[in-house]
Amino acid sequence: MTFTVAEVRRRTYKAKDAWWTVFLVDPLAGPLVAVTANRTSITPNQITWGAFVLGLGSAGCFAMADWAWLVAGAVLYHLSFVLDCVDGKIARLKGTGTVLGGWLDYVFDRIRVLTCTLALTWGQYAASGQEIYLVLGVMIVFLDMLRYVDALQIAKVRRQMRRTLKKATQESATAGLPTVSADLLLEDGDLDADEITVRPAGTVDLQQEFRTRFDWYLRVREWLRAHRVRTHLVSGIEFQMAVFIVGPLLGQIVAVTIGAATLLLVFEAAIMYKLWLSSRDFTRALAGIPPPPTHSTLSTLG
Repeated sequence: MTFTVAEVRRRTYKAKDAWWTVFLVDPLAGPLVAVTANRTSITPNQITWGAFVLGLGSAGCFAMADWAWLVAGAVLYHLSFVLDCVDGKIARLKGTGTVLGGWLDYVFDRIRVLTCTLALTWGQYAASGQEIYLVLGVMIVFLDMLRYVDALQIAKVRRQMRRTLKKATQESATAGLPTVSADLLLEDGDLDADEITVRPAGTVDLQQEFRTRFDWYLRVREWLRAHRVRTHLVSGIEFQMAVFIVGPLLGQIVAVTIGAATLLLVFEAAIMYKLWLSSRDFTRALAGIPPPPTHSTLSTLG
């Protein structure tokens, strides 16, 4: 079977993705996926290893500290990230994804970030003697960890709210009480579009308060959706690219890293605030679902 670039886009591109991926990675990854899938027998896990090796090469360049080596490291880091996207796309295209592959991809990503951080910041410290680079190293590792842990925990909380609402509505409906459907509308990027069920009527919207307070956000969101860009504009991906590509290319590692860290924290705070508003909607929605009658109530009615 021959895969076209158009088919690669249709079957492997996410409905919403990081803007760096949409504009700077997918245009390279799409044709590369088509060529690799059609003309080679390379597996996704082999590509994952290739991306990892390029990441280590990037770290080696960063350790040299000179600007020419920083540019080489930035280029290798971007190519590593492109391959990191290619492996998942080929797995989705051919249906060859594995649990081990997903684990390797995640672990190698974290090792790449840690190794490149140590090489970049220690190399700059050794060359300049400025201790700010040691501080930056700690900050980069901490923020990378914070972003991924926070994302996992927020998704966990949202799934729990959804399960709780569904259980409450199912119990209420089983008892013959009037109720509504408990479809939790999640934040952009939390779930793929095909995982979200939106019912026109009787839907519990846990973003109601957020939409009321920030109606302008809906217009921005629609524009971003039209371009496949998720609304979380500075996430772990953009932070990594700022630190390991933009900063080294511009020769402004300290300024770019601090700026990217600030924006990352702003967007993380916004997500936490949005989750807090959703929790208020969740409490109101749960209180509005009629509880099923208890055993003592049924005995009294009998």
